[in-house]
Amino acid sequence: MGGSTVRESALYCVGCGVPLQAADPKQPGYVPEKVLAEAEQDAVCQRCFRIRHYNEVAPVVHDPGYYEDLLRRIADTDSLVVQVVDLFDFDGSWIPDLPRWIGKNPLLLIANKIDLFPKSVKHGRIREWVRRSAERLGANPVDIVLCSAAKGFYIREVMAAIERHRQGRDVYVVGVTNVGKSTLINRLLHDFGDGGQPITTSPYPGTTLDTIRIPLEDGRSLIDTPGIVRKDRLSEWVSPADLKVIVPKGTINPRVYQLNDRQTLFLGGLARVDFIKGPRQPFVLYVSNALYVHRTKYEKADEIQRTHLGELLAPPEDPSVLPPWRKQQFHIPGGGKQDLVIAGLGWIAVGKEAAEIEVWAPEGIRVELRPSVI
Repeated sequence: MGGSTVRESALYCVGCGVPLQAADPKQPGYVPEKVLAEAEQDAVCQRCFRIRHYNEVAPVVHDPGYYEDLLRRIADTDSLVVQVVDLFDFDGSWIPDLPRWIGKNPLLLIANKIDLFPKSVKHGRIREWVRRSAERLGANPVDIVLCSAAKGFYIREVMAAIERHRQGRDVYVVGVTNVGKSTLINRLLHDFGDGGQPITTSPYPGTTLDTIRIPLEDGRSLIDTPGIVRKDRLSEWVSPADLKVIVPKGTINPRVYQLNDRQTLFLGGLARVDFIKGPRQPFVLYVSNALYVHRTKYEKADEIQRTHLGELLAPPEDPSVLPPWRKQQFHIPGGGKQDLVIAGLGWIAVGKEAAEIEVWAPEGIRVELRPSVI
C-alpha cells in the first residue's frame, strides 16, 4: 500500500491531522513546548494521546462550513472518492448531496459493519439493497464492497477495489462520524502498509480534525478526511458512555415483540413507539443488544415517560442533553415488510399487517420508512 501516516509537513499530528502547536492547551494540536521542539513525523497531539491511552475525549466543534470546504475541494481534483457508510445506519451515515461535492470523480462505496447482521442474511441481497438505496439518494457508485473494519472481514476485497478503480489517482476517503472510516484505514495500514503510526480512533464524533495524507507506492496519496457531522441522528447527541450502549459491538440479535394495538415500546429513553391501531402483529427490533427496551400499555406510557426518563428509561443518563420529544405518525399499509428507521439508533421491521404507529423521538431526529433490508 505504501508509507506511514505522515503529512506533507512534519509538524502535523498523525492521529487527527491538525498542525501541532504549543501556544494554547485548549486548541486542537496542542503539545508541550518541549515535545514540539523534538517532534518528528510520527508525533501526536495531546488530545490524541489521551484518547489512545486514557480514553479521554475532548470534543472539538467546527463550523459545518469547515467540513463543506474540505469536501468542496474534492470536486476540483482527479481522484477516486471512497465513501464509507454504516450498514446499521445507512441513510443516517450518507453524506447529503454527495454527488455535488465530488463532481465527476468516480465513487466507490464501502459498506461497513457487515458483522452486525445475522449470518443467515445473504450478502448479495444486502449489496443489491445498498445499490438501490444509493441510487435513491442520487449516486451511481462504480462498485460496492461490504466489509467489517473492526473484525477485519473482506479488507483484501476493499484494497483490491481501491486499486482497481483509482487507476493511478489519489484516493479521498469520506464519511460521516462513527461509520468506522479511520478504523478501516488503520486496518488497511496494518494489513498492507509498513506499520506506520495509526490514525486516532474513538467512538465519539469529531476525532479526525483535518485531512491526513497516507503516501501510496506510486507517489499518490490516500487522504483521510474528517467525519461529517449529521445532527439528525441520535448518535450525535449522547455522551461517550451512552454511545457505547447504543452503538452495536457485535451481531445484532433481533428482538421480536408480538404487540396488540394500544401498546408501547420505549427504546431506552431515546425513543418511544406507540402501536395505535391494527391487528396483533410482530414488531422486530434491530437495535444494540445492550439497549434496554421497555414494553407497556399505551395508557401508562405518558406516566412512565414522565417519572422514569433517565432512570429506568436510559440511556441517556441526562435527558436534558436531548431536544424535546416530537411525535411523528406513520400509516403502514401491510402486506409487505418495511423498516421504521430511527436515525442513529436502529430500526423496527413492520408491515406484516396494516398498522397506525406513532413514534416519539427528539426534535430534529430523522424517523422514516424504507424498504426492508432483511
